[in-house]
Amino acid sequence: MTELGPALLPSQPCCQLQEPSLYTIKAVFILDHDGHRLLAKYYDDMFPSIKEQMNFEKNVFNKTSRTESEIAFFGGTTVVYKSSIDLFLYVVGSSQENELMLMSVLTCLFESLSHMLRKNVEKRWLLENMDGAFLVLDEIVDGGVILESDPQQVIQKINFRADDSSLTEQSVAQVLQSAKEQIKWSLLK
Repeated sequence: MTELGPALLPSQPCCQLQEPSLYTIKAVFILDHDGHRLLAKYYDDMFPSIKEQMNFEKNVFNKTSRTESEIAFFGGTTVVYKSSIDLFLYVVGSSQENELMLMSVLTCLFESLSHMLRKNVEKRWLLENMDGAFLVLDEIVDGGVILESDPQQVIQKINFRADDSSLTEQSVAQVLQSAKEQIKWSLLK
């Protein structure tokens, strides 16, 4: 016994700690204002079928769409969420997960999308740029492991990938321009 109360023994069930893990994110999904899925990635087998995933999303949406809070506990999970115009963004972790870690992923996702969509984080723009949205998500979370929580780093990585893909197009354009200039100079001689 201590002065503050009985000492807790490691064998007691209330004191069992989970092993720390890098796999902190169970799912990330974006729903429209009616609760329909626009983008979703699940990183574990908690909801193995699409039907179970969509049922979970519907239940989470029903619980969170009319509240002003940012954190919900639902079905053994911790859910952090944010709404923007006609979108709801969700990040899901285990019930023991640190809400601040989940919120940093959500904030990074929102700010990265905001930058990519030129501050128009709404359904229409998201649908038109879905490939970029998946790219943003893949830069932030991979297999449930948080890779990045700084939106500036995510944007830099995505711009780097965009630069890589346009490098061949740019090179062809430069070659054509150079050829045009050479032909022009040869005709002027």
